[in-house]
Amino acid sequence: MSTYAQKKGFGATLWDFLTTVDHKKIAILYLIAGGFFFLVGGLEAIFIRIQLAVPNNDFVSAGLYNEILTMHGTTMIFLAAMPLIFAFMNAVMPLQIGARDVAFPFVNALGFWLFFFGGIFLNLSWFLGGAPDAGWTSYASLAVASKGHGVDFYILGLQISGFGTLIGGINFLVTIINMRAPGMTYMRMPLFSWTTFVTSALILFAFPPLTVGLVLMMFDRLFGAKFFEVSMGGNTIIWEHLFWIFGHPEVYILILPAFGIFSEIFPMFSRKRLFGYSSMVFATVLIGFLGFMVWAHHMFTDGLGPVANAIFAVATMAIGVPTGIKIFNWLFTMWGGSVKFTTPMHYAVAFIPSFVAGGVTGVMLASAAADYQYHDTYFVVAHFHYVIVGGVVFGILAGTHLYWPKMFGTMLNETMGKITFWLFLIGFHLTFFIQHFLGLWGMPRRVFTYLPGQGFETANMISSVGAFFMAVAVIVLLLNIIITSVKNVRVGNDPWGDGRTLEWSIPSPPPFYNFKQLPLVRGLDAYWLEKMDGKKGMTPAEPLGDIHMPNSSFLPFMMALGLFIAAFGAMYHVNDKAWALPLLIFGLLVTFGSMFMRSVKDDHGFHIHKEDLMEDTEKGAKA
Repeated sequence: MSTYAQKKGFGATLWDFLTTVDHKKIAILYLIAGGFFFLVGGLEAIFIRIQLAVPNNDFVSAGLYNEILTMHGTTMIFLAAMPLIFAFMNAVMPLQIGARDVAFPFVNALGFWLFFFGGIFLNLSWFLGGAPDAGWTSYASLAVASKGHGVDFYILGLQISGFGTLIGGINFLVTIINMRAPGMTYMRMPLFSWTTFVTSALILFAFPPLTVGLVLMMFDRLFGAKFFEVSMGGNTIIWEHLFWIFGHPEVYILILPAFGIFSEIFPMFSRKRLFGYSSMVFATVLIGFLGFMVWAHHMFTDGLGPVANAIFAVATMAIGVPTGIKIFNWLFTMWGGSVKFTTPMHYAVAFIPSFVAGGVTGVMLASAAADYQYHDTYFVVAHFHYVIVGGVVFGILAGTHLYWPKMFGTMLNETMGKITFWLFLIGFHLTFFIQHFLGLWGMPRRVFTYLPGQGFETANMISSVGAFFMAVAVIVLLLNIIITSVKNVRVGNDPWGDGRTLEWSIPSPPPFYNFKQLPLVRGLDAYWLEKMDGKKGMTPAEPLGDIHMPNSSFLPFMMALGLFIAAFGAMYHVNDKAWALPLLIFGLLVTFGSMFMRSVKDDHGFHIHKEDLMEDTEKGAKA
């Protein structure tokens, strides 16, 4: 226990993070990795906007443009948005439900390393013969015919990464079902924990179809199968179905946790309860349910027929209803509240009109007849960026400012936070609002250049200028993080002063066992109720006793590393490289050897003794 507080050297800290199974450290790993991939995806976006800033531009070639476009979408969805959302789920959800850890700490670490190595594998394609170039959706008609190994990197990288996400989702589900503190009924759970719960259920059902699609394409690409080869009796439309049965719930996998973050921010900085809590829970579950019934609206121009198109059009419009319920509840939460405009609150308020704009264009696209005109134009690009950036990225930025003090024990600078916000907001609307009109004027998606005199020049230049505003905003955020970390001014357990839920009742950053004694939850906004009764902290639900914790382990890292190595062997085996098969076997041996080690080694964890906990309390009181 006493060694826990000591400052460690770089090597010891690195080893600590490589072997950790603590959900709070894994959250930091997700935040760093997701942040890195966010910068990579942002750089790719800047290249796209430079290329399209003026007509007939030759900044990048057509082939390279396809690679950049593909990798921008794939990186932002799979390697930036997902892990950043997972970072907040890991950091906050176990604290919100009053748990000491997640249900399966080892699996939690394995999930991160699988995601990380899958992402690294995918991005190594840039240096090993070219990145995937068939679009982030990798439609089979393009992907099967793609030369080189780009698409193979996509297939194997997403398989490894997706497996990590899937086991992460299962872990969160079990944690919420089994590990809530005494008194924490489902209808007392904070909204962020609810959105984590529904998101994890979506992951459980959405990722298997993607896995199946990727396996079929892997067989087509690496073993000469013909699942998607029309001339051999295959069917390329099957890929679209499998991809979008995953791809549409994926949108809700990303946006629901962002909704959860905003549902924590609005009550906190309006200093009142979330309006219509039970309807918010119902709306969250309904969005999750309906999210699986709308996938073919991405395929209105495929020729599925009027009946299928009509059914999916109606289902798509219906999903706007629970989202509308949420919007009004957030507005009513602020109504009559004592609103405090902190940086997170800025993002929350700006999110509402931005996201509504994305929702309105979504309803326009949901009309199958109209979609024939909008489809494959920049109107669609504008729509989904309004949803993903105006919803998910705003949520991630708001969550970063809100939970930074809880994760790191220091407060990001509010003035710099607001500068980031205004630059990002202005840049976002400059970039994407004009793209609606570009689409309606007839500019197609995925083109690498356009001719002068078509009426696209001014709008594209405005769009590109907006992208640079967003880039500057991200640089200001990075500076803010660096300055805050260097100054290292420590904050207390409730740095915002208006914390309502359990995570604000314990020190910042939390001790590795989270709660000395599990808290007793007496209602919704459990910590706020205790504060209203004039108490300093939570009422404990158990006497002080020994706490059982899991041991750190290097095995999750090794399991993921083994699959990373094996993927190269699988891919280059097609080229008859002599070393490919031995490499594949070696990688699988590393993975299965690590799994065998895990199964034969008796790892019972360790106990923190009551006396150590009491010593900690005395030290805290003196400090």
